Formats: sequence, structure tokens, C-alpha cells
Amino acid sequence: MSAQLASLHSGQASLVLECRNDGPPLWRHLGAQVEPLDLAPLALGRTPASFSLDEDVPFSTAPPSGLGWFGPTCLALRQSGQRLVPVFAQAEVSQTEQTIRIVLSDPVSGVELVQSIDLLAGGAFCFSAQVSNRGAAAVEVEWLASALFPLAASSAAIVSWHGRHNAELSECTEPMPQQAWVREGRRGISGHGGPPGIVVLNEGASHHAGLVHALQLAWSGDSRIAVERDDEGNWIASAGAVFQPGEVVLGPGESITAPDAILAVSTKGRNGAMAQHHAAMRQRLCWPTGTMRPRPVHLNSWEACYFDHDEDRIVALAQAAAEIGVERFILDDGWFRARNDDRAGLGDWTADPVKYPQGVKPLAERVRAMGMEFGLWVEPEMVNPDSDLYRRHPDWALHLAGRPQPTARNQLVLNLGLPAVRDYLFAALDALLREVPISYLKWDHNRDLAPAGGQAQVLGTYDLLTRLRAAHPDVEIEGCAGGGGRSDAGMVPYVHRFWTSDNIDAVSRVPVQRGFQAFLPPEIMGAHVGASPAHATGRSQSMGFRAAVAMPGHFGVELDPRQLADEDRAELAEWIAFYKSWRHLLHGQSTWLGEGPDGLVWQAAGTAQEFLLFAIQVAPQMNRRPQPLRLPFLADAKSCTIELLRIAGGERGHAAHRPALYDAAQTFSGSWLAHAGLPLPPLKGESVAIFHGRNSA
Repeated sequence: MSAQLASLHSGQASLVLECRNDGPPLWRHLGAQVEPLDLAPLALGRTPASFSLDEDVPFSTAPPSGLGWFGPTCLALRQSGQRLVPVFAQAEVSQTEQTIRIVLSDPVSGVELVQSIDLLAGGAFCFSAQVSNRGAAAVEVEWLASALFPLAASSAAIVSWHGRHNAELSECTEPMPQQAWVREGRRGISGHGGPPGIVVLNEGASHHAGLVHALQLAWSGDSRIAVERDDEGNWIASAGAVFQPGEVVLGPGESITAPDAILAVSTKGRNGAMAQHHAAMRQRLCWPTGTMRPRPVHLNSWEACYFDHDEDRIVALAQAAAEIGVERFILDDGWFRARNDDRAGLGDWTADPVKYPQGVKPLAERVRAMGMEFGLWVEPEMVNPDSDLYRRHPDWALHLAGRPQPTARNQLVLNLGLPAVRDYLFAALDALLREVPISYLKWDHNRDLAPAGGQAQVLGTYDLLTRLRAAHPDVEIEGCAGGGGRSDAGMVPYVHRFWTSDNIDAVSRVPVQRGFQAFLPPEIMGAHVGASPAHATGRSQSMGFRAAVAMPGHFGVELDPRQLADEDRAELAEWIAFYKSWRHLLHGQSTWLGEGPDGLVWQAAGTAQEFLLFAIQVAPQMNRRPQPLRLPFLADAKSCTIELLRIAGGERGHAAHRPALYDAAQTFSGSWLAHAGLPLPPLKGESVAIFHGRNSA
């Protein structure tokens, strides 16, 4: 007797379900690729267990919580104040090579649950869920899991990220829980800990090898990801948006769809999972012409002048930017009416008549005449109490009747769940984009939500961005939220870049940027050369180190070139030219991360035939001489020619000698580089060795 199976196979992984006519499909496998053959039904191998119900309730895609299933649930409902437990006694499963679709019905309650699992290009699985009310009475939805799936008993550790403003994406690794592990956001945005996501490592897994499950939720609001251990020795993962109490009530015929959950299952370690997520995100990116063009070099005005600017000062800054090779100039906060600090003006999106008496159009035209694109900072979701908009519509801000309205950065949050608010913001931004030759908006969001706006706020934001993109398809948008407070897969279809952190200190940026790339690709990672000393930390670093750390992302500048010494300004121009000559390898290609001896970390970007390698030494080496750097991603190359392009940073103090070995390009076998390692030059703290490699397969 063989089980009726539905399965998807990515080349590295398999997802296998056992189908039943009288209930949701049972989970049989989610891990390394397998061939099920004529697999026997699960029931034949499950003997009775002590202190258990008489009728076995194995783990399914929609287990009956409260009716024999004691683990996490995919769905929590209430009706007329009472808990409603649907029993999905009717199930229809259909599949193609790329999709499994499950339709579950409860004829008693009238609840219908549709679950879909899609195999994406690149190998990741995309989970989605929709619940519909086919009954005669309203149903409140308290929880709808985007994904609920098993993790192997051999799972060993959870990698996650936490953070705050100016200290995003701090990675932490914890052992698998004996009870439960939960990551829940309650700030109304995904937060400075990065996207709602986790990486689960199997025993022995590393960046380069082993079984890894990596999950991210495509949602920009409150969310919950949990891993719970069951009493059979396995773990179960769940992920979904968090609803406010009473927020989601479905009348007869109404439905709600959960945000997508994207799961990479890799047998090639964390780098393999990262590659699957990058491929999934590239599918979701909507470039103005349908394809990514080379990512232009930015100069953003914020740290160059903050609020203290007018047209003459900005023109001079733009001219200095053009002279060093900048391709896109962005005018940051302070350009609109009454905006001399952060206490007024948000919501009134017209140019300040004192700073820009003819508006910003003449400025934009002058910037474009210099050969650069013009970009502008906006923060549409916010309003200052000291603004004409708030004085006209105080009820448009998120609020609880009779309760205080807490401000942050002297601002409140507009209620984007209200169509009138979205209409006003669209009209204001549409008028601005029609009047001024703007090719880029830096879209900021500088506070947590208090009170909460719930899913309506998130969906309202998505709706506003959708309308704006449709009306102005050639305009690129950067997502920013006090730095990296809302960098997630939910925003990816609406933006073309994320501002990774307001902290541009290059030492701080190394782990932040590595954390960003766990789920999101480098071409949408804003990475700038900041001032020295850094404004966020007060630390000083060389121009070379700052530029080399920024190089793998979408490269830009966040300083006033006129304030640099001639030597530093010339070096910055050289780094901009260097970026332009190599960005074809840095973006839209493969990325590999790894760790070396003595605190060194590395990143490679490119293709199987050609790549750049960044060997980054943040702290001083403790060994007398550097140990070779093993590069497992080259194991399949027959031979590889490596050229040391430059050593960035470490210019002063005791000399750091360049080995004679690298007076010319060197050829190594791929197996040598993977297992014996690449010889490294001595590297001081805060220095980067950049290599160019070419492979023969």
C-alpha cells in the first residue's frame, strides 16, 4: 500500500506531503532532496504512544488545535465571543511541478482555508494562506500563519538578528529550544533587527556546507516567528503577521490573505540559503525598465549639511559631487516649508519659500545640467503637530480616543488605513513629481508606531506606494526607516534600495551589511562613504577602509567633498571610478560570505567565472603572519587566477608589506584555494585586501 503524495523538489531540497481526502495533508519531509518512491502511509509506521489520545493526530498543514493537536496552530478564530475551532474534513490537493495548492473546508463552521506552496526560481519555497468565511455569521481572525512546517530533530541552532537605531542587525546564535523560541515585533514596522526572519542550522552546518533552513516573512509590520519543540523530539516553525485585537473580522463571503513566507532549504550551508533568498527577492524587485541598470553612485546631502541649506549651498555641494564622479544627487530633509529642524513641516510637501523661493525645480534642473540625476527626501507617513496639515486634520494621525498621542522626533504617524489620507499624500507627491524632474525619492519613516496602526497601516503604505509607482514608473524609491528599521521582503516590490543604517562608521557597517545580505541582495543595500570622524560613533577611519567597506553594496557618499583634504578628495574620486568599473560583478550576481583566521571576514561577489574578493580585517591581527584564507566556493574550479588589486586602509604606522607573490597574478587550483587557502598579505586593523579572480570550470 502506497501513500498518495504531493511533492516539490528544488535540486537541493524536497517538500513531501501525504494527501488525505478527509483532512489536511500530513507532513512527511522538508529537508535534503529525497526520492519518495512508493512510500507507505504514515499511519502504518506510527504505533500507539502512552498517555495519548486514542485517535492519532499527526502533524498536518492545518492541525486541529484543541481537538487532539497540542502544538502550534495555523489558524485561531473567534465567533460571537467564543473560540471557533474549524475541523477541515474536506480536502482537495492539486499540484504542478512548481505548485501545491490545498483547499480545506469545514462544512460546519463554513470556514475555508487555502494554502499554497510554490517552488521559486532559485530554489526557495514560497508559502501563502488565505482564509474565507463561507458561513452566515461574522468570524474574527486572531491568527493566520503564513507558514507552519517541521524542522528536523537534527536541527542544532537558530541564527537571528536584533538591533536598534544606529546598531542594526546584530547577529546572535542560540541552541534549539527545549520549549519555545519566539521573535515577535510590536513596533508597527519590521524594526532595526532586520527582516522578520531566522536561519536554522542543522548539526555541522556552516556558511559553506550542511543543511540550513532560512525563513523570512514578506511583511513590514508586526510579526511573529516561533520555533517550538514537540514531545516527539522534533521542532515546528511558524510565521505570520500579528493582528491587533478585533482588527480582522470577516463577514460572510469575505477573505483575508496572509503575507508570503519564503523558506530556503539548502544543503550548501548558509551561503546556499542566502543565494535562494537573493533569487527570490530579485523576482520581486520591480525595476523601472524591467531590468536593473548599473547602480548609480549617490551623494546624499544629510550629513553634509543637515537642515542648514539653501539653493546656493546645495548647488555648490552638487558641483563638488559631480567633480568626483557622483551620478545621482539626493537632497535630504530640510527643503520644505518651515523645516529648519525636526519640529515642524512634515505633511506640508511644498518647498520652503525662504530657502528655495522658486521651488526646488530650478535646483533639480541645475543638478541635471551637471550630468547627475536628482533625488529628493520625503517622509509621507508622518506629520508634525506644527504643520498646516495637522491643523486642518488632527484626526488623520493615529490616535486612541481620550488618550495622549506620544510623539517621536516631534512627529506623529498618519493613519494610512484611511483612504482620505492616502489620497492626500498621493496628490501631494504626484504634484511634486510632475512639477520637478525627480528620478529618485528617499522615502523615510522615523519612528515606531504608538498607538499601533495594525495591518491596515501596512497595507495602506503598500497601496500608496503602488499608486505612486504606477503613476511614475520611472522614479526609483529608497526605503528608509531611521536607517534600517523597515528593510524587508514586504517592501521589496515597492522600492529599489534600502538605507541600511544611519551609522556609516565602517567598522560598525561590516557586521550590519553581512546581516543585511542574509536575506536581501547587495544591489539594494545602500552603502556610503561617510565622514571621519563618523557622525554616529566619533571614530576615525581612513578613506580607503571606508570606501572598501562600502564597495559591495549600492555605493554612495554621505559627506561634503569640499571639506576633504585634496589627497582624500582625489582618493574618493578614484574609489568611485573603481566602483564603476566593477559594479557589474558586485550586483545581480552571486554572493559568498565566510570567516577566516584571526578575526578576518570575507565576502566574494560575481559569477562562477569571475569574481571580486574582499578580505576584511577589522581588528589588528594577533598572529605574526596571516594564515591562508580558505575559499570553499571555489572547490569545483579547475584553476583560478588571482590578482591582488589593492589593499585599502592601514596606510600609516608600521609598514604593511605587499608580498612579492602578488607582483603578478597567481594561478591556483580550485581545490587548493578551497582546502589549503589563498596566501594573504599582512593586513592591519581596519584594512581590506581586494582580489580579482578568474576561474576555469
